[in-house]
Amino acid sequence: MALVLGLDIGTTSTIGILVETGSGEAGGSVLALASRPVRLFSPHPGWAEEDPAEWWANVCALVPQLLAESGVRAEDIACIGVGGMLPAIVLLDARGEVLRPSIQQSDGRSGAEVAELATELDPAAFLARTGNGINQQLAAPRLRWIARHEPGVFGRIATVMGSYDWINFRLTGRRAVEQNWALEAGLTDLATHRIAEDLVALTGLPRSAVPERVESTALHGRVTAEAALATGLAEGTPVVGGAADFIASALVAGVTAPGDVLLKFGGSVDILTASATARPDPRLFLDYHLIPGVYVPNGCMSTGGSALNWFAATFACGIETDGGNRHQALDRLAAAVPAGAEGLTVLPYFLGEKTPLHDPAARGVFEGLTLSHGLGHLWRALLESYAFAIRHHLEVMSAVGHTPRRFLASDGGSNSAVWMQIVADVIGEPVAVPGGHPGTCLGAAWTAAMGTGAASDWGGVAGFVTPGPTFRPDARNRDRYDAAYRRFRKLYPRIYCP
Repeated sequence: MALVLGLDIGTTSTIGILVETGSGEAGGSVLALASRPVRLFSPHPGWAEEDPAEWWANVCALVPQLLAESGVRAEDIACIGVGGMLPAIVLLDARGEVLRPSIQQSDGRSGAEVAELATELDPAAFLARTGNGINQQLAAPRLRWIARHEPGVFGRIATVMGSYDWINFRLTGRRAVEQNWALEAGLTDLATHRIAEDLVALTGLPRSAVPERVESTALHGRVTAEAALATGLAEGTPVVGGAADFIASALVAGVTAPGDVLLKFGGSVDILTASATARPDPRLFLDYHLIPGVYVPNGCMSTGGSALNWFAATFACGIETDGGNRHQALDRLAAAVPAGAEGLTVLPYFLGEKTPLHDPAARGVFEGLTLSHGLGHLWRALLESYAFAIRHHLEVMSAVGHTPRRFLASDGGSNSAVWMQIVADVIGEPVAVPGGHPGTCLGAAWTAAMGTGAASDWGGVAGFVTPGPTFRPDARNRDRYDAAYRRFRKLYPRIYCP
């Protein structure tokens, strides 16, 4: 048995977990779990930024809280794993200071640079080589945007890395990027699994600006004396490479075999499945599973919980919560509205859209709004829009050759019974919500445990999770949702592709 710390540098919150691993193949137990909010800034249409200093401040506050709640001594923590959103862009100068707010994975400002890159390269050849298409997720168009609009910042860039890479840097003093950040940033040659100099050159930066690539389970470094003083951790504690948030969450949920699908309802909505082979497709992203030799083709929307939070804060300030929160109060209103929201259709492209559209210029739309619609209709239509987008992704996955057959749901949005029932009805499949699934932080902790030998079986993480509710599709809503889905699919091309 060993004590392991997991951290999740998420879009809407920073979460920490302290676990004790079990013996043999057994999972173990959660000793403490805590979180702190994170602010997302969108100062211009399509922008999504955060302040990395807020992530670090949260880590420095969470660690002492976890230690106090668990009664564990910092010296007894065997290792640390950090996960986070992917692929956020953090820029450092030569001294290691952050140059500007992070550019988040949901940011859609670089549409012109994406188009520019597509004219310079053979899109099919780039897809085959890197595993991912030419889209706004790549590092190259975002860094070209910086060069064009913030040349003073661009000229000072010494290092580019991801969100959890930066936390690892603060903990250990070592600059490195985890394997999935390097892959989704479009800097990895899929055949060699190495960062390629000519791919880095597309960013306009020298090869030295991208640190070495590390495996998720590889030793990243050890906690420095400075980091120990700031966080309360023990100097010398091992820190592993880390994990992309949705991959870590998928591991915990049980997505390990082809056909397993995780619907992750965090700051964005992600749709992931496991695959024994890499099948690059421009409509999807491709990542490595934490389990060696397994791939995770996936879709990621630009928004999800972030848009629900925005809606609740903007339009439901005065709603009666009856002791709960605004989301729960809105769910109660939505539950009283018929499936299909009585003709109201939403395109949830509030920050542009990533998969499968890859259109940073798309925007959110409420279509069919009448004076007969109320707040419950708006909220239900918003929830339904993400379910329709999930169905769209599943159709793409099937067309690529993946066969989704078992559906699991995780993260904060999966706590909404109203939303999960809508999803089950729209996709026409049961959706199981594992109990006791704390999200990315547990997957990050287990990655550290596997990397340092504190655990010996990837499947052991399942011991932390218990069976939860399963939402089964209501056949009475099938025809209504089929019609609503057709309206949803026709709306985007009607507005944006006339």
